[in-house]
Amino acid sequence: MSEISPKPGSLSVIARSYKSAVTRWCRENGYENFAWQPRFYDHIIRADGSLDRIREYIIYNPIKWDKDKNNPTNLWM
Repeated sequence: MSEISPKPGSLSVIARSYKSAVTRWCRENGYENFAWQPRFYDHIIRADGSLDRIREYIIYNPIKWDKDKNNPTNLWM
């Protein structure tokens, strides 16, 4: 099993540790309903064009939240 486990210091281990610490803090501070998105997506950026598209996604994606099907205020959609 240890052969397939994430290696110390890898992105997966760092993300898991961060999410664990934030979740613990939330539970201890009254945010019992706090939840993370189940998975994260990592991608190796190989070209400037790809980097530009990722930057645009990061900038403009929050603007789309009002219309997102996963937004709890849009349950009627």
